[in-house]
This record gives sequence, structure tokens and C-alpha cells, in this order.
Amino acid sequence: MQSGEIRLAVDIGGTFTDVALESGTALHTAKTLTTYDAPERGVLTGVRDVLQRAGLEPQAVTTIIYGTTLATNLLIEHKGAPTALITTEGFRDTIEMRNENRYEQYDLNIDLPEPLVPRRLRLPVRERLNARGEVLVPLDEAGLEALVPTLQAEGVRSAAIGFLHSYMNADHEERAREILRSHLPELEITLSSEVSPEMREYERISTACANAYVQPLMSQHLRGLERELADEGVRCPLYLMLSGGGITTLDTAVRFPVRLVESGPAGGAIFASHIARQLDLDDVVSYDMGGTTAKICLIDDGAPQTSRSFEVARVYRFLKGSGIPLRIPVIEMVEIGAGGGSKAHIDAMGRIAVGPESAGSEPGPACYDRGGTQATVTDADVVLGRIDPHAFAGGSIVLDRSKAETALVADVGQRLQLEAADAALGVSEMVDENMANASRVHAIESGQVIDQRTLVAFGGAAPLHAVRLAEKLNMSRVVIPPGAGVGSAIGFLRAPVAYEVTRSYYQRLSAIDIDGANALLQAMRDEAVSVVEAGAGGRPLTETRTAFMRYVGQGHEVGVELPIRIETPRLGPDAEAVLLAAFEAEYHRLYERTIPNLDVEILTWVLLVSTEIAPPAALASDAAPAAPVALPEPIGQRQLVDTATGEQIDAPVYAREMLVPGMQLTGPAVILEQDTTTVISARFSARIHALGYIILEQLEFHRNG
Repeated sequence: MQSGEIRLAVDIGGTFTDVALESGTALHTAKTLTTYDAPERGVLTGVRDVLQRAGLEPQAVTTIIYGTTLATNLLIEHKGAPTALITTEGFRDTIEMRNENRYEQYDLNIDLPEPLVPRRLRLPVRERLNARGEVLVPLDEAGLEALVPTLQAEGVRSAAIGFLHSYMNADHEERAREILRSHLPELEITLSSEVSPEMREYERISTACANAYVQPLMSQHLRGLERELADEGVRCPLYLMLSGGGITTLDTAVRFPVRLVESGPAGGAIFASHIARQLDLDDVVSYDMGGTTAKICLIDDGAPQTSRSFEVARVYRFLKGSGIPLRIPVIEMVEIGAGGGSKAHIDAMGRIAVGPESAGSEPGPACYDRGGTQATVTDADVVLGRIDPHAFAGGSIVLDRSKAETALVADVGQRLQLEAADAALGVSEMVDENMANASRVHAIESGQVIDQRTLVAFGGAAPLHAVRLAEKLNMSRVVIPPGAGVGSAIGFLRAPVAYEVTRSYYQRLSAIDIDGANALLQAMRDEAVSVVEAGAGGRPLTETRTAFMRYVGQGHEVGVELPIRIETPRLGPDAEAVLLAAFEAEYHRLYERTIPNLDVEILTWVLLVSTEIAPPAALASDAAPAAPVALPEPIGQRQLVDTATGEQIDAPVYAREMLVPGMQLTGPAVILEQDTTTVISARFSARIHALGYIILEQLEFHRNG
């Protein structure tokens, strides 16, 4: 953060809209309910609130960083704009045939996600390129023009153009765009060669269709938000959080809105990464639990795991292969329907089940008293004593405990003959076990051991459940950061300005075209730098180049960072030897072997340009003070339900702002702050770190096994 900057971040979630404002070393936060009918209204409410708390006028804000679930919701709910797909003759059914993989091998009646573009709007055009990008059949321009009346009659607002092998030669796609725009100037057009210029036809065209599907509404929303903020007096640049963990300009986001689908969760992962660097923690699990979902991300050496692909709108929510694939840069995480608003019910086998359906903000959990009647995790937390009905969301929402009890008994208790408190405990234990199980599976799939990591918990609901999750995962330490309730929004403030460019350019190392590869990398760098410099504000840039390589004949690639930097940006005459050594080192790290006398091929090149990530604040000494720091008097007492025994226990309540570094306490206890509450069980102690973090450690910890 540069001197004099006042930066504001907004994260629209499924239940709450979170706002964080940073001015110098001061951080101010606000939380308001998400307004589904007009998301901008909730944003403006939160912005006014946080500016009032900070004592600032709207004109003082220098930067806004924004993340939203709107693009994701449009895809999941199939509420995008009427969209057409213009594709190579003979390939109109690619997005429906998919890749013919079955995510449930033995289920003869599996459901597949409905294509975003119906078959009547998948329109073929005669043209053909070969795999080297050479023209086999010229583009039939007259045939393309003949499609215009169909597009007009169907009310199409957006079109994806995806021709075979256009990642090698985009001429046909670009010419098709020119022709369509000459007849339909208001039509939004996405080229697969721009949004996902990689081989693998299905994934590329699926990504182009998704981008086209959300583009009209996202463009309208983002431009409208910019205008409304300006009318409010906030006339600074507006940046968008990307799924890959960087921020970008509004113009780029409008052009490629599909890159925003995981923007909120990405901010949370960046927040946890910053904390890991600040506390010098090598192995961290980021745990972000909000009102609708919970997200788990593994953080290694201060950086989140990343991926080049993502699935949205899964028919079977947690089953890979059952959704719509998007080929975009994304932070890799597991997301489950386990938020505060997740609904509880009894399943067909008579068991308590939670989620994935959520009550959201409208009508919300039963205790919100806004028309919701179904029991949720938040209702259970109220009945278990974890949430003060009069201090929820900073006191902006008064909760009704009696309605929570009624809902829990109706949806869970009656079937199992349980009182409200026992039903609430069952719901809480089930949602915590769901999260623990998802965490274990995600770690195993990544080849990691989860119980040796530190849990960093944030989001409005995570500090309520973090200790119990740590117990289930056999983890000894939990960190609750300041501002935990709006962690993803704070993460936006820590994210670099960044942009990633991907190109497929097939090369065998034994016959590598060094000049061609250097020309490609330079063109990629020029594109990325042009985007990043627009928002970098003169800050220095970093650059990473990666080649996705494999042995000839293999089906999957290994990402290999190229040993070249900005100072030496070109592959030299020894490129074959240098790239082979880098590939074999990475391949051996992953598989503990290499394959001799077998050629290596490069399929895809990736170049990432970003502003330098500022080092964390100087780590103040965390040594215990010479004399114990006395705890303040509790601001109250609260009855909690002990998860181990089911019994009621008394717990003192402390205000977080009254706890200073060096203070220590032993559970059971509750630490209350504006946007969340930290619950400490009798099996944990807590200390306040020099930087304000709550460090929870399990008493008499013995690691299983």
C-alpha cells in the first residue's frame, strides 16, 4: 500500500456483502445482507457504513477492489443471457457430447449438466484448420451471414465463436467477429482463441460459451456499479478480483467475466497466504466459512495451490466431472455447502443432513425472522449459545432464538425425538464432520498430510466452528486473524495486480523452434504487461513463465517453471538441455523417477505478470512478556453446549478489542467482535499474538498415530 492511499474492498457473498477499508495502518470493516434483486444496493449500503465508521468522505477513497459471486450464480442457476455458439461444421454437439468420461462408472442413468447453449442456437459454419493452424477449408462468409436472421429472431444477446484449432490460428474467428459485428453491432462476442487459447476442444469451447453466457449481465452490472459509486462520490478506479488470486482492471473483467467465478474465495486464500507469511508458517489450511459455503485451501510456503481448470454447476455437487469445465487460472480449493445458512433436514435413511441448499439472505435462517422457517447451521449456533442474538453482525440484525428452536425441533428433533439443544448439537456436529471429511479428501488428493498444518479460520461462521474442526482433524493449532468476519474482503487488499496469459504451441524438445517459442513468449508478455501496467501504479513487476510438458505418449502434463526471468527473457541456444533438466527435476519430484531415452513435448505455455507482493509487516516479538498481562473483566457470561459431553457449561465472554498482546486464557470462553465470534472449547487455550492474532492451541495435545 502506497502512502496516502485509502483502499476499499467489497466482497458479495451468498448471504452477506462484506466491506473492508484500509487507511494507513487502520482497518475498518462492515457487513450487510446481500441484496439479490439489486446487488449494487447492498454494496452501497456497506460502503456508506464503513466510510461512516472510518470518518471519511467518499471522495477520499483512492481505490476500490471488488469481488462477486454473480457470474458463478448465473452459471449455476442458468440465468445468463440468450447465447449462441458459432462453430465448425460437424462440431455443434461438442459441448453436449463432452469428453465421454463417466463420473459415475456404473450408474446407467447419470445426469449431465445442461449445456449453456441449446442445440438450436449451436450454429455450424463451413471452415477448417488443421492442427498446425493451416487453412484446409476457407471460412464460408456467406454462410456466416446467413445466420444473422436466426440470431435476430432468437433474441440472442451474446455469441461464442469456437472453431477447430483456432488456438493455433485465430484468423477465422476474428473474421467471423468482424462480419457479425457489421450486421449486429450490439451483439457481445467471445472468441475461444482469446478467452482460452489452448488445445482440448471441449474445454476451450465450454469456457468460451460460459464467458459469452455471463458477459451481457456482468457487463451491465459492473458498468452500473461504477456509475452508482461515482454518483455516491466514489470516483476512484474500480478493480476486480480474479479467480487466480490477482486483481485486474474493469475493462479486462468486462471482456473476460468468466475469470471472476471464484473471485470471493480467491480473496480468502490470498488473505490466508498473507497470514502464513506474516507468522512464518510453512504449512497452512485456509478455512473460510461464510453464510452459504465453506472453502478449504492448502497454503504451502506462503502461497495457495493453483490450477488451470475449474468446474462449475456440478450436477453432483462434490463429484469431479459432473459440472461445466472452465479453462481459467484459479486457486485450487474445495468448496462445500456448509455455511451458516445451510439447511438441515433428515434424509431418507433417517440421518441428520446439512446442505448444500442455503437459506441465503432472503429469507435467511429462521432466527433472522425474515420469513425463513427451515432450520440452518446459524439456528443451531444460536441455540448452542455460540451466537449472541443481540450482537450478530455488529448488532445490525437481532436474532430470534425461539424461532431457531422451533425450526430445529420441526425439521430435526421430531423425527429423532430430540429436544432443540440436542437437535442443534447434531446439526453442528454433522456440518463440522462434513467439513473435516472434505478437508481430509482434499489433502489426500493433493498428496498432503493435513494434521501437521495450522488452521487459519475466517469468514463470519468459521471462528464459531474452527476449534471443533481442528479437533476432528487432529490439528494442534488454530489462528483467528483480526477482521476474520470479512477475511475475503481483506484478502482483496493484499492481492497483487496480476494477469495470466496462456497459449498452446506444440513443440518437441528434440526439434524445438527456439525463435518461435521466444516470439510467442514475447507476445504473451506484451499482452500481460499491457493489462497489469494499467493498474500497477508504477510498482515493480514480477514475471513467471511455465511450460506444461510431458513425455511423448502421456495424457497429462507437468507444469515446469522456465529458468528465465525479466533480465534474461529469451530461451537460448541451449534451450533443449535447459528445459529437459527442468522437466526431469519436476517429474522426479512428483513421481520419484524419470523415463530415459524418451522425447519430451511441450503443449502449453503460461506467462504470469504481477506487481510485487509486499513483504508482511515486520514481525513484532511474540515472546511472552516479563510479567503476565492480566485479562480484563468479562463483558458477560454465556451458556455453551460442550460438544464432547452435550452438557451446558458456563463460559466468560471477552470483547476482542479489550484483549492485548501477551494475554492468555483457557477455555471454555467466547471472544466477541463486530463481525464474528470465536468459541474456545475446554480443550483449547488462547493467547493474543503481538500482531493481534488469536492463537488457539490444543491442551495436552497428542497426535494420533
